[in-house]
Amino acid sequence: MTAETIIGLITSIFEFGTLLYLAALGETIAEKSGVLNLGVEGMMAVGAMASFWIGAETGSPWLALLFAIAVTAAFATIHGIASVVVGADQVVSGLALTILGLGLAAFFGQSLQLTSILSTARFEPVNLGPLSDIAWVGETIFSIDALSWLAIVLGIITWFVLSRTRLGLSLRAVGESAATADAAGTKVVATRLAAVAIGGGFAGMAGTYLSLVVAPGWSEGATGGLGWIAVALVIFGAWKPGRVLFGSLLFGGLIALGPRLQTFRCQEGEDIACLNFEADPVLVSMLPYVLTVVVLIFLSIRSRNRPSVAPAAIGQAYRREER
Repeated sequence: MTAETIIGLITSIFEFGTLLYLAALGETIAEKSGVLNLGVEGMMAVGAMASFWIGAETGSPWLALLFAIAVTAAFATIHGIASVVVGADQVVSGLALTILGLGLAAFFGQSLQLTSILSTARFEPVNLGPLSDIAWVGETIFSIDALSWLAIVLGIITWFVLSRTRLGLSLRAVGESAATADAAGTKVVATRLAAVAIGGGFAGMAGTYLSLVVAPGWSEGATGGLGWIAVALVIFGAWKPGRVLFGSLLFGGLIALGPRLQTFRCQEGEDIACLNFEADPVLVSMLPYVLTVVVLIFLSIRSRNRPSVAPAAIGQAYRREER
């Protein structure tokens, strides 16, 4: 195992962590308003396909990003109208959104699967001059791409808005007790619709990151269950942006480790720590999903003896006439 291998692993951890964080951050915003959206996987697929398409046509990663955000925000609004306005079951509506999103991405992306990744735009690493030249740190942290920096900024903004502003207070109030928030003058339906649309936009950003940074290109099934991990990360992070970031890096590390574990085997003459055993790559690739299930079971058992930190009104439809 060489220094380049370790640097590559760290870089990959940041990439997968960023991808998961963007999707989980958007879901956090939606759930804070009291709306559970299980359509993250489908929205990510639509965002990945849409951004790769526009990137291939225009050569601009930023236009691709904006287009993906607009498309997935509009797509998420379907779930918002069904669950918030009509009052449909949020679980059923979210699952339908995932199925629809995966189907639409596969259908419209058929012609893109043979498109060369060289013909599309990409978010390249940002060069910070002397900082990027620092050994190890500069080659990893200070060489991340522009979209990763944007994710960091959005995480800070989200934390500040949710915990330090009147807008965030209104959003959290709607998620805790829609009737009380309505009586205080907050527009419950508008707030929830906006939160769902914003969450959809974040899922679109995650899809863009997937198709323009992590794995440039498009193919059916590209998301590979990452959207479901993002949903679980919201619970893992207790609906707090900071904890969600920690969970994203943890799960991102497990995802990044899988395809690289075999490269850590000891080679003659190496002076860096190595592993002297073989691991089945299939079993290693299962680790993030197994850990997701284990974490959800653990948190479910733990919540029986402790007060729930989840938004009290999550999953509950609100009708003003029934207040």
